[in-house]
Amino acid sequence: KVVINKAALSATDLISMASKQFGAQSIVVSIDIKKNWLGKYKVFTINGTENTGYDPVEYAIRAEDAGAGELLVNDISLDGTYKGYNIEMITQIAKAVDIPIIACGGAGSIVDFASAVSAGASAVAAGSMFVFQRPHQAVLISYPHQKDLTQQLFSKI
Repeated sequence: KVVINKAALSATDLISMASKQFGAQSIVVSIDIKKNWLGKYKVFTINGTENTGYDPVEYAIRAEDAGAGELLVNDISLDGTYKGYNIEMITQIAKAVDIPIIACGGAGSIVDFASAVSAGASAVAAGSMFVFQRPHQAVLISYPHQKDLTQQLFSKI
């Protein structure tokens, strides 16, 4: 798989060509979102410093139309906060596209995984939750027990 972020903004032909060459399932477009100063969600690049002006839902549709096979939706304002994923945006994007969505940014527990999947995500990504152990944010890589994951993710299917 190849993940394309900033290059997807101006090079939809790159997504199309890569999708045709390697298959859409290999092309993931990463969409970094956060609220602008007006409180509207927008797509950002360059470590969240450059507002592209794109609406995340419209951008997701554009990426799908260009040939992306998956979307990685990351609310960068939630990264490392343990507050949960941006369920509102996951829901809106999931309703607008027909390709899988990977929720990213904010996971604090496996309950957050289930919430994202219920909102329409096909998969979840979590970093800080597995690496940094609270309260002192010590680095200690750990993972949830398989039983707990199965209970949270598959009990509602």
